[in-house]
Amino acid sequence: MTNVLPVPASIDLAVIGAGPQALTLVTHILQKRRSMRQRLLVFDQSGRWMQQWNRQFAQLEIPHLRSPAVHHPDPDPFALRRFAESRPAELFAPYDLPGTRLFQEFCQQVIDRWQLRDTVPSALRDTVPGALRDRVYPAHVTRIEPIANRRSRFRLWLDDGHSIIARRVVFANGGSKPQLPNWVSQISNHPINRLVHSGQIDLRSLRLAGKQVLIVGGGLTSGHLAVGAIDRGARVILMSRRCLYEKQFDADPGWLGPKYLKGFQAESCWQTRYAMIQQARNGGSMTPAMMTRLRRAQHDGRLVFYEQCQIAKAQWIGQSWRVCCDNHAVHECIHAEAIDRIWLATGSTLDISQHSMLSEVQARYPIEVINGLPVLDKHLRWPGCELFVMGGFAALQVGPTARNLYGARLASDRITPAIVKSSLAIN
Repeated sequence: MTNVLPVPASIDLAVIGAGPQALTLVTHILQKRRSMRQRLLVFDQSGRWMQQWNRQFAQLEIPHLRSPAVHHPDPDPFALRRFAESRPAELFAPYDLPGTRLFQEFCQQVIDRWQLRDTVPSALRDTVPGALRDRVYPAHVTRIEPIANRRSRFRLWLDDGHSIIARRVVFANGGSKPQLPNWVSQISNHPINRLVHSGQIDLRSLRLAGKQVLIVGGGLTSGHLAVGAIDRGARVILMSRRCLYEKQFDADPGWLGPKYLKGFQAESCWQTRYAMIQQARNGGSMTPAMMTRLRRAQHDGRLVFYEQCQIAKAQWIGQSWRVCCDNHAVHECIHAEAIDRIWLATGSTLDISQHSMLSEVQARYPIEVINGLPVLDKHLRWPGCELFVMGGFAALQVGPTARNLYGARLASDRITPAIVKSSLAIN
């Protein structure tokens, strides 16, 4: 449906994205300065807080979060535990991991408690229809244009034809792109739904009885896909370029506090910091609970592991895939298999220099980039202007948990002072 909602001519603070990063930042800002509620506007194509997050959890049928209950968008770290006092069964062992429904309902309470269904400027309230109930403007920001001779002003161009001038902007919508193996570009003439990235898969809509599914990737997403396919009657081949390994969290718990972060922040070499991030995350991993489920499926003959193996070539022949891999011990086995679908749980990649929304900002304010990540100031501000960055793109400053809920809190702690204290603004 075409968006014809009104948009103000200007706003003090524009937040691009309405996921957990943006929600965390806005609640932290309002905790420090309630008056900011009428001076900010959130942009997200869905028009709803947490819509993409909720959809991704639903599509993969993820039962609970990987992060403990103390990590969430509210400034009070114990707010979720209090919310769950009457629902203890929805906190999963170990470490009280919140159930998906519990977390979603908690976030809705956070949105209501911080009155974030009322963030549209008061001048627009009478003209905004009920569809805008979450007070998130339902449009995609296509361009961020720095206004010439006005350092602290940007024009945001929207895909609905409108534009708005913002004094300050927070980029909080992720910005990652699916990472595809090289062999994918060599394939042609196959049914479009038979080779897909994990972000395109909705398990709820699939019927897989009697089918054979090859899942590429060794992270937790591949585990959720495998469980979902098996539950629908498929036989699954799980292929990983290295041996699968278990880890409860994305990064060691030492990164959730000063144990490792202190040394990270003391490191002055950005290349070294990048290496520390890569080492801490160390690619994808499975939780112990997920590995237990997968091994049970292997024992029952519904799952086969192919580890230390990568696809070298795949061809769609007749009604199935024929796959060649680079592990000679595995090659003959998988080459003989007729595979109905290939699912790529190969993660995503971040490269700020390739992000079209930010291209004009980069041209006006050139910035140092380390392996795709920007070098920001201590407030996660783009040097030279009032554009702030959250999520994975802020990893060089925040650390390896930048994409996670805890990383959102760390980022909010850095950005909020620069928003609420005029003395920290760039003149």
